[in-house]
Amino acid sequence: MTVWQAAQVAREQALQNLVREAENELRLSAAGLEGHLTRHDYLPQLLASREMVKRFLARRGHQNPMPLNLLLDQFRATADVSDVYLLDRTGTTLAASNWHLDNTFIGHNYAFRSYYQDAIAGSRGRFFGLGTQSLERGYYFSAPVWLDETSPDARPDGVMVVKVLLDAVEESWAEQDAELLVSDGDDIIFMASHPELRMAAFYPLSEAERQALLATRRYADEPLSPSGIEVFEQRDDGSRLVRFVQGPLSQGSYLGLTRHMAELDWNMHILKPLDSVYNAQWLAALLAGGLYGVVVLAGGVGWQRLRLRRERELFAERERRTLAHARDELERNVARRTHDLVETNRRLSDEIEERRRAEESLRQTQDELIQAAKLAVLGQLAAGINHELNQPLAAIRAYAENARAFLDRQRPEAANSNLEQIIDLTSRMAEISAQLRQFSRKSGGTLTAVSVPACFDYALRLYQGRLRSAGIAVERRWGDDETWVQADLVRLEQVLVNLIGNALQAMAETPTPQLILSIERDNQRVRIGVADNGPGIPEQLLPRIFEPFFTTKSPGSGLGLGLSISSRIIDDLGGHLEASNRPGGGALFTVILPREAHPNDHPPAHTQEQPTHA
Repeated sequence: MTVWQAAQVAREQALQNLVREAENELRLSAAGLEGHLTRHDYLPQLLASREMVKRFLARRGHQNPMPLNLLLDQFRATADVSDVYLLDRTGTTLAASNWHLDNTFIGHNYAFRSYYQDAIAGSRGRFFGLGTQSLERGYYFSAPVWLDETSPDARPDGVMVVKVLLDAVEESWAEQDAELLVSDGDDIIFMASHPELRMAAFYPLSEAERQALLATRRYADEPLSPSGIEVFEQRDDGSRLVRFVQGPLSQGSYLGLTRHMAELDWNMHILKPLDSVYNAQWLAALLAGGLYGVVVLAGGVGWQRLRLRRERELFAERERRTLAHARDELERNVARRTHDLVETNRRLSDEIEERRRAEESLRQTQDELIQAAKLAVLGQLAAGINHELNQPLAAIRAYAENARAFLDRQRPEAANSNLEQIIDLTSRMAEISAQLRQFSRKSGGTLTAVSVPACFDYALRLYQGRLRSAGIAVERRWGDDETWVQADLVRLEQVLVNLIGNALQAMAETPTPQLILSIERDNQRVRIGVADNGPGIPEQLLPRIFEPFFTTKSPGSGLGLGLSISSRIIDDLGGHLEASNRPGGGALFTVILPREAHPNDHPPAHTQEQPTHA
């Protein structure tokens, strides 16, 4: 009885500790799952409000869906979701981010899905289940697309849907010393840390329940076999002890806890192995048996030798104090661990919020730095532009004085010729200022087909006064065929202007300066080169040339941000910027970008400003 009672006490304490540990792990896992899903809740509404989506719905059948497919694929990659697709009013897919795959959603009808039915009724929808094409488990967010929501009887004209996969969350569960399961209202396990438990029913389904689930197509044609779980003890604290009569977990017993996720209407379950409880039971039984033997031995020896009784009693007291101290120490350790888990959870939440704010600040700072670098280049161009404008101004003044003198002498034909020269000079000045306005504008952020030779011509026009005054020879190394890349026009022009400006500064002390511009291409990539015959870059400084605020110029000649921002711009465009030294002397900067083989599929980007009404 003594051994049995000690084992029961140890078992109860071990179960209580295991319950507290399981509750903490279950709470953190549920919060992680909800956070993973709800962070994409805004995306369908955002896409549904885009003008390009509404314009496509308004003129469906008369527009090429490929630009919309590319836009949806771009949002899919940026938001790190599985799929993004657009349904029409009947539930048929018009455009999808997986348009290029064999199992694309385009052309398939999803009117039977509840997320379509909720969104077409005017509200936002949520749904989880297996994809009918990919057979992948996912969570779906949907939002209605309105073309006219001001009318009293207005009805959505389409539905925007975002699918989020659940595999990444399950992979994080594999690190825990527990089994995690997520079931829906029908007790179907659709998420599990153990792969063999997925798409299983907690308890056997009746034929009517199975047919009802098959009708919803939520789990496609999965058999939904029973998991084999069996509850052999229900505890007062809400936990339960379970075992599996079949399947991969049939070799052990587990402590089970369930947490209801009200927002998703799911139940998350955690199964902690009872090995630690059994070990505690055996250890307590052995200790109790040993203690009982010691007491019996002490009583027998004391009956025989009364003079040793006091010593035996003191020994027993010391043993009791040791056990009490061990029990108190165990409780303190449990309390300390619980406090550490709570504190860790709070710090994790603070770090997540701080990182979100830091990322937002970083994006804003990056955009401001790019625009600031562009304005800095404008400042460097000021001297050359000043020279370009002063010459026409001086000529205009001379022609104006001549015209006035010709009018005084009654020679209107000569005065008219001078006025025509003044008009030509003002047109030239307007062209110079238009180039500055075009360079200072902000990027639209959309990747299109861009002509590389046209970008070079634009950059050279900005520096034409400086090239002419310094006597710099410009060598163009490319053929007559037009070369196109997939990029953002304004940002690529900014990079080329920056690289050419650096080359001109590097050749300031060169006797016969030469600027070499080259274009090389293959089936996939285009290499754009800007080289000079200046002193080059020291080999020990090449690894640091793209670091922010690193510059080899004299103090006050630059901030060291131009190459760093240019490298970041090319990375954002899906390319790469390299720096090296030419064998014959001088520096070579190479921009590598994806080649656009068929520019007619996209509206080409021009390097000229739209004419104003003035």
